[in-house]
Amino acid sequence: MFEEIFFPRTAERYRAAPLLEQRERYLVHLRETGARRSTLRKYANDQLSLVRLLNLKEGGTVRHSQIEAVAAIWSQPKARRCDWSASPKARTCFVSRGVQWLRFLGWLEEPEHEHHPHHAEVAIFEKWLRRERGLSTATIQDYCRAADRFFFWLAGKGVPLSAVRMTDIDDVIAAEHKRGAWNRRTIHDYAQRLRAFFLFAEARGWCRTGLAAGIMAPRFMADETMPKGLRRENVLRLLASVQEDRPVDKRDRAILMLLIAYGLRAGEVGGLRLDDLDWKNGMLRVRCPKPGRTHLWPLSHEVGHAILRYLREARPSGFGRSLFFTAYAPIRPLGRTTLGKMVSDRLAGIGIVSGRRGTHALRHAAAQHLLDQGMPMKVIGDFLGHRDPSSTTIYAKVNLSALREVAALDLESLV
Repeated sequence: MFEEIFFPRTAERYRAAPLLEQRERYLVHLRETGARRSTLRKYANDQLSLVRLLNLKEGGTVRHSQIEAVAAIWSQPKARRCDWSASPKARTCFVSRGVQWLRFLGWLEEPEHEHHPHHAEVAIFEKWLRRERGLSTATIQDYCRAADRFFFWLAGKGVPLSAVRMTDIDDVIAAEHKRGAWNRRTIHDYAQRLRAFFLFAEARGWCRTGLAAGIMAPRFMADETMPKGLRRENVLRLLASVQEDRPVDKRDRAILMLLIAYGLRAGEVGGLRLDDLDWKNGMLRVRCPKPGRTHLWPLSHEVGHAILRYLREARPSGFGRSLFFTAYAPIRPLGRTTLGKMVSDRLAGIGIVSGRRGTHALRHAAAQHLLDQGMPMKVIGDFLGHRDPSSTTIYAKVNLSALREVAALDLESLV
């Protein structure tokens, strides 16, 4: 392994150092996840520094604080065979690489996660949501996160679940409202998720009966807000800004064209696989996790060309059948969070730093563009994959052309 990343004399020195098998095994693992030669050299260097500074022995355990302590020594002049101190960023990277390696070996003494007194009850609730309700992983996490938040607050008051009263639930919801970080929709969802937990808890005798019925979520109308999309000119500027020939630019351009042309959700783009591209018939198959259906789209020439360029010139091979992968190691399929951050960063690059800036902003922009072109609501709803027509009618509120026509009516004859 070391002969592949160092010159022969240097490789010999690395092979003669302690813990050869443990160091080499991790470097092989990194190479299999797509790490480049320059990255492997950095990890190999840091491994030797950790072995020397921590006096590592096989089977020992190391605390995170110990790695940070030796990082302070490592960052000093001469400690890295350099005449200057390491930057804060280099020191952080040294700690991160050390943590990753020792965790891989099972030698890192992981800190215990903070739990509230009713962690076991939330775990039972989670299993029930998965097995009996069949909810998605993301939805289950939302429900359990709401319950955990409530119990951490309750632990600070010293109140057990069996003694919870309606005033306690009202107080925690009021505290979240007073904090001002959540809008009315978020408070509404939080209260609804607490209600679901207390229904479950009442059925098992964990708490007093009637609590769930007493949780009154703040009123919220689904269509009371305006869709937060981007202007068409900003969408075109965003696409035009991704013109470089780096692999990550080729990938991002293909993703942006899918989001802009088809109004896809982040989960739909992240779920695309090579088998979903029917090049012979010019079709694209999209699985919609939210409605639980599959759509077939005609694959336009521009979008198909962008995807094909990414496949030929930028997509890493040997990591599975997913269409889009991360650009840097560890190579893995893109998820919703990564896609959202990519869009947000690209928008910030063209000067758009406020308002909604994730993938859903491009979905709203695609719908608004169709509305401005005079497309019927039914067509727009089918385009977005809406099962309920009311999900599409919200865009009628931002049909500015129609509103201007109403404003321009001559009403003098009616006065």
